[in-house]
Amino acid sequence: MGKAIEEILLKNNLLKKEDYARALSMQKKEKTPLFKILLDEKLISEKVLLAVLSENLDLPPADLAKIKPEPSALRIIPEETASYYNILPISLIGKILTIVTADPLNILAIDDLKSTTGYNIRYCLSTRKEIAESIKKFYAQKEKKLDEVIADLSSDFQGKTIEVIKEEPTEESPSTESVEELIGKIKNEKVEVLSEESIDERDLLREADQTPVVKLVDYILLQAYQKRASDIHLEPYEKNFRLRYRVDGILHEETELPKRLQQAIIARVKILSDLDITERRLPQDGRFRVKIENKEIDYRVSVLPICFGEKIVLRALDKSSLSLGLADLGFLSGPLDKMEKATTRPYGMILVTGPTGSGKSTTLYSVLNKLNTASRNIITIEDPVEYQISGITQIAVKPEIDLTFAVGLRALLRQSPDIILIGEIRDFETADIAVKAALTGQLVLSTLHTNDAPSAITRLIDMKVEPFLIASSVIMISAQRLMRKICDSCKEEVEIPQGVLEKLGVKLESGEKPVFYQGKGCKKCHQTGYYGRMATAEVLLLDEEIKELAIREAPADIIKKKAIENGMTTLRDNALENFKNGFTTLEEVIRITSED
Repeated sequence: MGKAIEEILLKNNLLKKEDYARALSMQKKEKTPLFKILLDEKLISEKVLLAVLSENLDLPPADLAKIKPEPSALRIIPEETASYYNILPISLIGKILTIVTADPLNILAIDDLKSTTGYNIRYCLSTRKEIAESIKKFYAQKEKKLDEVIADLSSDFQGKTIEVIKEEPTEESPSTESVEELIGKIKNEKVEVLSEESIDERDLLREADQTPVVKLVDYILLQAYQKRASDIHLEPYEKNFRLRYRVDGILHEETELPKRLQQAIIARVKILSDLDITERRLPQDGRFRVKIENKEIDYRVSVLPICFGEKIVLRALDKSSLSLGLADLGFLSGPLDKMEKATTRPYGMILVTGPTGSGKSTTLYSVLNKLNTASRNIITIEDPVEYQISGITQIAVKPEIDLTFAVGLRALLRQSPDIILIGEIRDFETADIAVKAALTGQLVLSTLHTNDAPSAITRLIDMKVEPFLIASSVIMISAQRLMRKICDSCKEEVEIPQGVLEKLGVKLESGEKPVFYQGKGCKKCHQTGYYGRMATAEVLLLDEEIKELAIREAPADIIKKKAIENGMTTLRDNALENFKNGFTTLEEVIRITSED
C-alpha cells in the first residue's frame, strides 16, 4: 500500500522524482518512516499527503477543532504512548477504539496498540501539529480538582442563579448567590469524604449537605439548562464517575466528576427528589423543580442500582414547550392539516407512535393544551405523570397497589370524561377499554411503540383487539420522529452528488437545482452544527379502504402501500422535504429514518 501511495504521488506530480530518491536514501540511513522524512524535509504538503491517504485508504479526515475525545478512550492509551506515536484516541464503541493519526501506514504502531489495548483499532486522519496540540489539551484535562471541575462547569454562567423550589416552604432560604460568589467560597473549602462501607444516614446527609457538593449539583443543572439538555446522566464506573448530557437527542460526554464525591452527589440528588438516601439496592423514582432565570423546570429522576453504585438519569420537563401549537413543533403543512382535522372530532381514537424520545408526549400534551377549556372534562392516566397542567385531572399508575392502566381507566370512565389521555397502550385489557371508550363518546389519545403508522393497526390486532372495533374507533395514527435542525449561526451551503440524491430517493423536478446546507459548527451549537429539533411525521387517516384492510387483518406492508396510494406521505419523504427546504441535513434524515 505504501508503494501504491508513492506511485500516486509521483504520477500526479505531487512529488518530484529527485526528492523521492533523496527521501529514500535518508530513510535507509536514519531508519525513519518515509512519510515523516517527506514532511520533515517539506518535500510535500501534509494536507496533500493526508488527502491522498484518505482517498486511497478510505479513511475519514477528523476535524479536531470540533471533536471532544471520550474520557473512556483517553484512559485506554497513556499520554506517553499517545505522544510517542502521535495519536489521539477519541471514541470507544464496544471493542472498537477509534484514534486519530497522521501516519496510518505505521505498522509497528498498529500492532503495538492492538496488543497492548486488546481493542480493534479504527483510524481517522489529521495533521501532526493538530494531534500534538490535542494530546496536550485533552490529557491535561483528565484529572481535575474539585474547584477546577466547578470552574469548568460554571464558565458560561456568570451572573445566573438557580433556585430549588420546594413543595412546602422551609426555614432554609434557597440559594440565589451568583456563580462568582460561589466559586470564591468553594475554592477554600474542604469536603469530608466517606468510604463506601458502613455509611449511616446521618453521615450521608452531612456529606451531601456540604457546600461544594450542593453547588456542584447546582452547576450541573445550570450547565444542562445552558446546553438545552433533555437528560442528565450521572454514571458511576469502577474508576470514574461520568457526566453526560443528551442534547437534541444525542448523548455528549462532559467533564468527569470527582470519583470520591460519588456518594455525596448521588445523595444530594436523592435529597432534592425526596428519595430514600439509604436505599441503594432497589430502583427509585422521584422528581423536583428548579427555577433558572425565572423559568421553572421539572426534573423527573430515575435511580438504578448498578455494579459500581447507582446510576441517575434526570429528565428535564419544560412546560413552556406545551404552550406551543402543533404548527410550532415543526410539522409540515400536509401532516399538520390532517392532525388538526382529527383533533376536532368529538369522539374516536388518535394514536401517536414512535420510539422513546420521539416527542410523542409533547405532541399529545400540545393537543390537550389546545383542547383544555372550561367546557371539557379532560382526564389523563400516565406512568408517570410527566407534565402537571392546571385544569386537567391527572392520574399516575401505581402497579404496586394494583392501580394499573386498565384499573385506572375503568375508574376514570365513571368520572364523565370528554377527553382521555392514556400514557401508553401496553396490553389487551387497556387497549380493549380504550377502544370501547372511543366508541361510546370520548376522544381518546394514546401512544404505541411501532416504527410506522400502518404497523399500529397490526399491533392492536396482535393484542387481540377485534379488527372491526379498530376500524370503527381509530380516527388517525401518526408516526413521528424528532430531527435536529441546522444551526442558523453557522449554516453554510454544501454540494451533494446527484448519484447520492437519487440513491436516497430525493426527487427533484426537471431543471430544479436546490441549495443544500450543513452546520459548520460554532460556539452557539457547541461545534455540532445543529441547534434545536423539529418534528416530522407520517399521518394515516383511516378511510373506508384502510378500514376494510384492517377488518381483513391485512399485513402492515399492504396497509402502508394502500395508504401511500391514498395520499399518505411516509416518514422518509417528510424528512426529505425538510432536507430540501434547508432545515436539516441528509445525514440526519438517514439517521432518523434508517428503517425505511
